[in-house]
Amino acid sequence: MARVLFILTKIILLAGLIFIKVKEEEWALILKPWGKIVSLGYKFSDLTHALLNFFIFALGLNLVLIFMSGIYRRRQRLPRGKMDNVLAGLSNIYILMMTAAVVMTVLSFFGIDPKNLFTGLSIVAAAIAIVTRDYIANIISGIAISFSDEISIGDYVQIGEHKGRVTDITISRIALQNDDDDIIYILHNTVYTGEIINYTKKGIRKVNIEFELNLTYLDTIENLEDDLIDSLEDYHVHIEEDSFRLKIVEIHKDSLLLKFQYTLKHIDRDLEREIRRKTVRRVVNHIRTDAGETGATH
Repeated sequence: MARVLFILTKIILLAGLIFIKVKEEEWALILKPWGKIVSLGYKFSDLTHALLNFFIFALGLNLVLIFMSGIYRRRQRLPRGKMDNVLAGLSNIYILMMTAAVVMTVLSFFGIDPKNLFTGLSIVAAAIAIVTRDYIANIISGIAISFSDEISIGDYVQIGEHKGRVTDITISRIALQNDDDDIIYILHNTVYTGEIINYTKKGIRKVNIEFELNLTYLDTIENLEDDLIDSLEDYHVHIEEDSFRLKIVEIHKDSLLLKFQYTLKHIDRDLEREIRRKTVRRVVNHIRTDAGETGATH
């Protein structure tokens, strides 16, 4: 209810500002005796005109964002407070447009027409565009990513060498939370031009855990496989039956590179991370146990 009243207040305020805008010439005649604001040196009419245009634009844009977001949330059945890539894209566009509005308003304070300014400084503007082309390209890439269906907030992805869950899509970066709970920020240009594996979109349920094991601590592959399977007994209800595999990836002089595989019944990255942690700890305990037995024997 409070949110509805807040929106209604904005609508009423916007209507009042538009009414003042329509009657701007009449207001200018009323305020003419004020002349100039001596301390600032601005023409009062120029100042009020610029502020009036800014607040009308800002309020109107904010209401458009609220209504578009509300319609999208209703169609997608998204609860309040939950974000996805489309809502993040709308928010980023809103920030860009508001930034442009602030710049143009500040220029208007000094009676400068932005069109004439940028036309007169076309060479400087071109130089600025060259210098900032990477940043501009990065923002454009971010908008394209936001409105695409390749990556969404909440997806589990691999971008380059980084793997994790997408937690946010900002105006210039994607926030990725990896398996160690570290937040990694990746530029949109890197995402847009790089290779991406979206495990959520592909529906991949197979999990691979690679590790290297010295031959000194290995009895047989079969025993190690059984040991790892037994260590995950509490999670068997979440794993496809007979999907466990311990494969030899590479054979070295004194060690083996192994890959332990299993298939989850449902995609659950939190569960996958928990099982992965359990498996790695079991391998470490296996090595320590064998190392202790070897030491006792000698």
